[in-house]
Amino acid sequence: MEDIRLNVPLLRKRVPNLTTAAKEAGIRPATVSNLCTGKIDLGKAEVKTLVGLAKLANCTVDELILRGEKMKMIETGIKALDFFAPVVKNGSTGIVARPGMGQLVIVAELLHRYKEQGLATVFLVPAGSPAELEGIAELASWVADTIEEAIDKLKEIGKEAIFVTDKSYVDSGALFEIQEQLGHDSMTTLLVDLSGEVVDDDFPFGPLETVWQLDADLAARHQYPALSPLHSTSSLLEDAQLDERHFQLRQRTQKVLRRYRELRPLVQMRGLDKISDADLATYRKGERLEAYFTQAFYTAEEFTGQKGQKVSLEQTLADVESLLNDQSDGRSVEELRYIGTLS
Repeated sequence: MEDIRLNVPLLRKRVPNLTTAAKEAGIRPATVSNLCTGKIDLGKAEVKTLVGLAKLANCTVDELILRGEKMKMIETGIKALDFFAPVVKNGSTGIVARPGMGQLVIVAELLHRYKEQGLATVFLVPAGSPAELEGIAELASWVADTIEEAIDKLKEIGKEAIFVTDKSYVDSGALFEIQEQLGHDSMTTLLVDLSGEVVDDDFPFGPLETVWQLDADLAARHQYPALSPLHSTSSLLEDAQLDERHFQLRQRTQKVLRRYRELRPLVQMRGLDKISDADLATYRKGERLEAYFTQAFYTAEEFTGQKGQKVSLEQTLADVESLLNDQSDGRSVEELRYIGTLS
């Protein structure tokens, strides 16, 4: 049977107070909620319910229904990445950062982790083999120096593979050529930009399923992996294909961190005693969340002296929920930094 699901993002965008609007239109709010979370199979929904929702969203019933195989994520075990912007299996992920913000450390760590997961990795290095890639590309299962080598190796693998390359191959059209020959459903792509010019692009790397934008302020304060929780995203979020609990926790966390980032300059200039008690509570919670999302990498152990940490998404969700609900046992910010899990 064809996989169909409700176009929840469209409903969220066009009908902000969905349950209230549904009730006024004679549609049970519980039914709407269960359709949105997937508790009710869309194929079993009454036609009048779908027609009513389409009317509320000012769209057709066809627009209200998403068809096709449900997207899946590939867990990395890196808290910030999996929580704020998950990798879409068979999709493309781009890292948006200027040089020196830690993007190559992330690439090295992912190559290490993917290999540990038994996934084949192919790194197509940019022309000239830039010095900054020394010791990083070699972490891949195979290193290719030309497009032809990369295509041959990906065909030889003949199964799901992780493909890593630089923006230069996007600009030249080579990536499109590779995807055309291999098919979009046979590899997950990770794109970097050694020049840092991608930061100034309106559409970095072109169409992407996942965008990891690194934050200069976090990098300057050594809060790695320095992923921006407010500007990184994934189509798994936009298409509402995440677990509803994950979606809601991410929304709550972003709200706290957004206000925290607004308060930081004020606190730095005037001190904590110049903000309200409510803002102080938000500021403290933001500090703890920011510290929690730092993480030690296996490939950096030699340089940091910190043992690498792998944290499952399920554990991350549980930890974040505890922090949001002020159940972190009164741990200080320093105690939360680079700890892995709360437990």
